[in-house]
Amino acid sequence: MSDTPPIIVWFRQDLRLADNPALRAAVETGAPVLPVYVLDDAGAGDWPRGGASRWWLHHSLASLAADLAARGTTLILRRGPAAAELDALIAASGASGVFWNRCYEPAIRARDEAIKAGLERRGVQARSFNAGLLFEPWTVATQGGQPFKVYTPFAKACRAAPEPPLPLPAPKLPAPKLPASRVAAVPRGPDLAALGLLPRTPDWAGGLRDAWRPGEAGAQTRLARFMDAAVEGYKDDRNRPDMESTSRLSAHIHFGEISPRQLWHAARGRGGRGAEHFVSELLWREFSYHLLFHFPDLPTRNWRASFDAFPWADDPAALAAWQRGRTGFPIVDAGMRELWITGWMHNRVRMIAGSFLVKDLMLPWQRGEAWFWDTLVDADLANNAASWQWVAGCGADAAPYFRVFNPILQGEKFDPAGDYVRRFVPELARLPTPFIHRPWEADAATLRAAGLELGRDYPRPIVDHGQARDRALAAFATIKQGA
Repeated sequence: MSDTPPIIVWFRQDLRLADNPALRAAVETGAPVLPVYVLDDAGAGDWPRGGASRWWLHHSLASLAADLAARGTTLILRRGPAAAELDALIAASGASGVFWNRCYEPAIRARDEAIKAGLERRGVQARSFNAGLLFEPWTVATQGGQPFKVYTPFAKACRAAPEPPLPLPAPKLPAPKLPASRVAAVPRGPDLAALGLLPRTPDWAGGLRDAWRPGEAGAQTRLARFMDAAVEGYKDDRNRPDMESTSRLSAHIHFGEISPRQLWHAARGRGGRGAEHFVSELLWREFSYHLLFHFPDLPTRNWRASFDAFPWADDPAALAAWQRGRTGFPIVDAGMRELWITGWMHNRVRMIAGSFLVKDLMLPWQRGEAWFWDTLVDADLANNAASWQWVAGCGADAAPYFRVFNPILQGEKFDPAGDYVRRFVPELARLPTPFIHRPWEADAATLRAAGLELGRDYPRPIVDHGQARDRALAAFATIKQGA
């Protein structure tokens, strides 16, 4: 047996073997590799993973563990403060280094910096790598050296930069070479089930299990399906929730089951209008991380300070109706039910539902952000915060506040036959198409034929959209005048 001290590879949001810089660098040292995942809820600060995200994490870790086992290596699981757990593993294994790929959430960055400094003080090699972004947030700046605050020039600067490196295949993992005494000393830690990531009673994850296949292989399958079947029409069809016209890769990207470099080069290799627009969406994700890195209060505070004076409402009943998909506006309710059932919502419908919350109901965008954080399998702090501030009109490069989505017209435009609504709001399924997005306009005979009684089977609208729009614009005018 070799006495070469091992390298710990600390997996986080990079749950893959291919194009994993920390893993590859560890393998290239020639030392034994100890793959480790530490569930450190406290290390995430105010943003520990929500329920749907924890469900995905469980299955993603199971997939990673299986992939490592097939190569003769065991994924070590630990639970607790990352610094303490890593120290315990270093002491037990005699590891000479800890390698990891960087995360960019403010609390996690602060924790990681402290861990790195502590390891280096003790003479333990600590190396971090970029595996989650195309461009590190500090490498893209205006000509004046400042962070970008508008997407278009940011994206232009990214496209003008050198092409992201080609993704690398999974490295060949060395067989474990630890002495028997060291092997026995390394604590096995809890098994995956003991991490408590899955729902207990009630088990609400049936729809998630039906919709998703977490893990690196599932990500590659999803990418291939998108490139083969949907990318060509992506630019024109991406706003249609009634069609499978988007990549549905967001959770795979967030958990690092596939790298942005893999996506960038797959799209560039494919070419065409749809693929180029997909690259633009990857750059919007980069912009969100750019904002979070330079403005770490993005998840909690209005990026535009004038919105601090906005007269938000406090209406728990309206919030509950929105969360449960019981607003009386079919496209909004379909989206909120899709979210609850599958842990995901089509992006166009996210905008419609978000606009409804902050502009029709005048509820703070942070309420929506928190609900999405708990219910989305792709819950991502940078994307969630930047997108909610965009919808609310208070963020960087935001949609202007006077742009208030009309949920009726949006439904008729992007779900023209009502197929999306019929799928997720089945009580409306028998309504004729002219009424599917405005059931309150159907006459009594039409409602009877559809087996529908408004107020009993499906709610009447909880607000009048026209009046709600006027109220929101009047409120916006007050903060503009006071700015």
